[in-house]
Amino acid sequence: MTDSSERPLAVFDLDNTLADTAHRQHFLERQPRDWDGFFAAAPADPPLPQGIALVLEHAAECEVVYLTGRPERCRQDTRDWLAAQGLPDGRVYMRRDNDRRPARRTKLETLRRLGRTRDVRVLVDDDELVCADAEQAGFTVVRARWTAPSAALKNAQEREGRT
Repeated sequence: MTDSSERPLAVFDLDNTLADTAHRQHFLERQPRDWDGFFAAAPADPPLPQGIALVLEHAAECEVVYLTGRPERCRQDTRDWLAAQGLPDGRVYMRRDNDRRPARRTKLETLRRLGRTRDVRVLVDDDELVCADAEQAGFTVVRARWTAPSAALKNAQEREGRT
């Protein structure tokens, strides 16, 4: 049962939804992948105007929360980046450092947990598999299609459970 006295939630992914990761993709295109380099470069991500505008639009009626596949060790960099973009303060749900499950499993698990007590108005994410599973579970989804898809990032999200 959801609590109707609280504002609904608007749930936003980060990488390639709000933050442009193109400048750090090269860390994933080599073997072995340089995960430390990939995540260390995240604070320099340029903001994606379409995603930022959606957050600000939804913040008028919703409580904004962030749902990312980034590992917990990136929390402070992530919170600093969100603040630097002038985005609403909100809870940030991250993957445990050693959690290697596919993003579609970890994110759907969190969405369902949120939806047990709150109305989840929308999920905004760039990962097609996450979006499809969330829609199938009954969530309203906006697909963030404003960046070029990255095969390396998709592989990392689905097969390696890294982001």
